[in-house]
Amino acid sequence: MKRWNYLLGGLALVFLGSQLVPNELPAVESTNPGDIIASGTVPDDVASLLKKSCYNCHSNETEYPWYSHVAPSSWLVARDIRAAREELNFSMWQDFDMMDKLGKLDDISIEVGEGRMPLTIYTMVHPSAKLDDAQRQLIVAWAEATMDVVAEEEDEESEVDEQE
Repeated sequence: MKRWNYLLGGLALVFLGSQLVPNELPAVESTNPGDIIASGTVPDDVASLLKKSCYNCHSNETEYPWYSHVAPSSWLVARDIRAAREELNFSMWQDFDMMDKLGKLDDISIEVGEGRMPLTIYTMVHPSAKLDDAQRQLIVAWAEATMDVVAEEEDEESEVDEQE
């Protein structure tokens, strides 16, 4: 019985000690003028789905839950959000060039369409972020249609540049 007490005491000390390891969560910005929703290319129903299922990881508008402030889960949350924002940050949409936008929209279409996004581990903890088939299809259709819009905007900009 004493072994268990020592083992549990040791684990408690390791847990408490891990809270002292510094961990900086990615910054949160509430004002994002370059956001994809601000671009006017996202209808309200799709914007609502993106906010509910994607923005916590793929934007600067992350809402950190309580467990994101407790090690070791805080380390995982910080790592995952940094990686997600590096892959796609909706808050930085206007900073992408046409090819990047097309690539990101294609990735959205594939990842969401095939059910790889949002991640299963995320929807287990955040069940409201889970997308049903109709919601997935709505996002896929929007992403594919927006690819055409982005390409057309680039063509129009090229024509204006040629005329000048």
